[in-house]
Amino acid sequence: MKIPSILKTISKTLQAKNAKAIIVGGCVRDYFLELPIKDYDVEVYGLAQMDELEEVLTLYGSVNLVGKSFGVLKFNYEGEEYDFSFPRTESKVAAGHRGFDVTVDGKLAYREAAMRRDFSINALGYEIETQQFLDPFGGQDDMYAKVLRHIDDATFIEDPLRVYRAVQFCARFGYSLAEETFVLCQKMVAEGMLDELPKERVYTEWKKLLLKAPKHSVGFELMRELGITKRYFPELHALIDIPQSPKWHPEGDVWIHTMMTLDAMQRELEIRNEKLEMTDRQKLKFLFAILCHDLGKATHTSIDDEGNIRAIGHEEAGIKPTKSLLYRLTDEHDFIDALLPLVEHHLKPSQFYHGRAKASAFRRLATKVNIEELVIVAKADFLGRTTAESLAGIYHAGEWMLEKARGLKVESRPLAPLLQGRDLIALGLEPSPKFKEILDGVYARQLVGKFETRDKALEYVKKEYKHETN
Repeated sequence: MKIPSILKTISKTLQAKNAKAIIVGGCVRDYFLELPIKDYDVEVYGLAQMDELEEVLTLYGSVNLVGKSFGVLKFNYEGEEYDFSFPRTESKVAAGHRGFDVTVDGKLAYREAAMRRDFSINALGYEIETQQFLDPFGGQDDMYAKVLRHIDDATFIEDPLRVYRAVQFCARFGYSLAEETFVLCQKMVAEGMLDELPKERVYTEWKKLLLKAPKHSVGFELMRELGITKRYFPELHALIDIPQSPKWHPEGDVWIHTMMTLDAMQRELEIRNEKLEMTDRQKLKFLFAILCHDLGKATHTSIDDEGNIRAIGHEEAGIKPTKSLLYRLTDEHDFIDALLPLVEHHLKPSQFYHGRAKASAFRRLATKVNIEELVIVAKADFLGRTTAESLAGIYHAGEWMLEKARGLKVESRPLAPLLQGRDLIALGLEPSPKFKEILDGVYARQLVGKFETRDKALEYVKKEYKHETN
C-alpha cells in the first residue's frame, strides 16, 4: 500500500517511542477496491497521552487541536491534511449523533478499537512499520464475496445513519447485504430508530448514493426492501404497483420505470461529463428531477372501462409530492425551485415533436424552463423503458427539439425583452405601475413573433399609447 512519505517519517518517530501508527478506515478499504485514495486517517497505539502525539506531529507540521478532546488531531503538511487519532471506544448515552460518551485509550488493542466501526470492510488497518494489513472481522473475505456485513449488533444500532450508509455502500460497490445485516437494518427501520436522524445527515448519504454509485436503482431497491421508502419517503413508495400503458411502458409499473430512468440518467450524465465536467449540484438537479418526474402518477393514473391506462395531468400534479420529498431531505430552496420546472414540463419534448409545435410555443416554453436541461430529463425518461424505440437509444424528439430551439436562440435561456423601462421613459411616458403592463404586453407579442426588432416594438408602443407619449 502506497503511503505518503511524511507518514512513514512520523511512524519511525513513533516507533522510537514504542508506539505504532496504523492507517485505518476508508483509505484501506479503497486500496483493496482499487479506488483513488483521497484521505489518510492514522490511529496511534502505545502512547499514554495525546500531548505526546501532539509533540511528535509539531516536529513536522502544524497541528489543529479542535478535536483533541475526542482523541483527534488534524495534522497539516505541505498543504495536505491528515487525521491522527488515539484508539477509542464509544457508548450511546443520548439520542442523536452527538449523544456518545467517548473514551480515548492509547493502550487499546486494535480489534477492540475497531469494534466501534460499522462494517467489516471499514475495520481494515495497515500497520506502517510492519507493512501488514489488519483484518479483525474478515473484511477481505467479505470484499471477495461482495458482501456488506456489520460488525456488532450493539454498536451498529447506536447510530441509525448506518442503515443509509449500508444502502449507499451496496449501490457504490455492487455488494449485497449479509443476511444478518439486512435483518438488523430492517428491524431498525420498523422500530423507528431512524426517526431521530436530522435531514442533513440523511441527505449526505443520499448524495453519496446519487453521485458515487454506478447504478442508483440498486440503492433505491434496497431502501424499498428495508422499508425505508414506505416509512420515510411515501411519495416514492406510492409509485409501486401503479400501472402504466403497456404500449408506452412495457417494462412495468411506475416504480420500475422510475428506477430505469434513474439509471439511464446516470449513463447520460457520465457521457456528458466526459465532454464538459459538471458540478455535483448540476448532477443532483438532473438526478432528483428524473427521480421525481412521475410522482404525480400516484394520484393521477386512471383506467377506463376499456382498460386504457392514462395519467393525464401527472406532470403538474408531480410538483407537490416533489416538494414534499425534497424538503424532507434539504432546505435548499433555490435548488428545489430550479428542478421543479423539469418535473412539470418533462413531457413537452415529445408533445412538441409529435405536434410539430410552432416557434411561439418554443419561445413561451423557454420562459418557464431551460430547454437544453429539459431534453436531458426527457431523454432519460424515454430511455428508461423497454419499447423498441427506447431500446434503439435514439431520442428523435429531443434532437428535433434542440435543433428548433437553437434556431430560435432559446435553447438555454428565454428571449431577451426588446424593450425595458428606460425605453418607455425615452418615449415620454411617466414611470408608473402601468409600465409592467406595457412591457409584459410587448414581450407577449415578441414571443408570438409579432415583431423581432426594437424599432418595431417601439412603433407598437407609440401607436398603442400615443396619448401617453410626448
